[in-house]
Amino acid sequence: MNQNPVGESSESAFLRDLPRRSLFKPLRWLVAIVIVGILYLSVLVVPAGTVGVYDLFGKVSDEVLSPGIHVINPLAKIHKMSVRTQEVKETVDLPSREGLTVKVDVSLLFSLEPAKAPEVFKTIGNNYVNIVLVPQLRSVVRDVTSGYEAKALYTAERELLTSKVLTVLAPVLKERGVRAEKILLRKITLPPKVAAAVESKLEAEQQAEQMRFVLDKERQEAERKRIEAQGIADYQTIINQGLNENLLKWKGIEATRELAKSQNAKVVVIGSGKDGLPIILGNQ
Repeated sequence: MNQNPVGESSESAFLRDLPRRSLFKPLRWLVAIVIVGILYLSVLVVPAGTVGVYDLFGKVSDEVLSPGIHVINPLAKIHKMSVRTQEVKETVDLPSREGLTVKVDVSLLFSLEPAKAPEVFKTIGNNYVNIVLVPQLRSVVRDVTSGYEAKALYTAERELLTSKVLTVLAPVLKERGVRAEKILLRKITLPPKVAAAVESKLEAEQQAEQMRFVLDKERQEAERKRIEAQGIADYQTIINQGLNENLLKWKGIEATRELAKSQNAKVVVIGSGKDGLPIILGNQ
């Protein structure tokens, strides 16, 4: 009699709490998902070779996020910008000093200065290559090549030309936060007639240079022979000045002594020759 009211009371309490318990369980899952989402958005990995630019509701911070793991405001937006060496290629029609138009494929190796990334993003944006680099590259290359003849693109002057382009371009890009590393002239295309004329002129210059080399060599050889002849003449003069009667007699005596030692049959008459030199008679 006493157990039924207790049983009925417990069941009633469970039924009363059931809606609340059913609501609390998904709520816990929702809270957990929100927390995980916030944590996920608060942790950022900046890859190697890039830097992060911090942007919160349009306000760009001057702080640069270096490669690695960072904890950030989940409401902030991070713009990743590459600081690796990159290459931009352009085909440009360049004027030469003699008024020719030369088509050249130009390459610029460049990199973004990490410390200047926020400024570049604020003033130019991520598309700084097309907005700044390409126009400046085209302008500087045209200005520099206009002071050179077309043949400079084919000869040793080519290195001088590219060096001058880099010297002019580097300070301009540095002001915008970009480091210019190297300029490459990859392909040069001249009009067919102009190319033939340039090649003919270069060939003539090479032949003239070769002829100058041959002439220099001949002049050196002539100078060598002149010095050699002068040496022989000087030697003969010294010998002639040193010859006298006593020396000749002494040389005759030495020759007689050497002949006397020889095994060949001979007759030596002492003092019967001119100036008292011996006469040597023999079969050999």
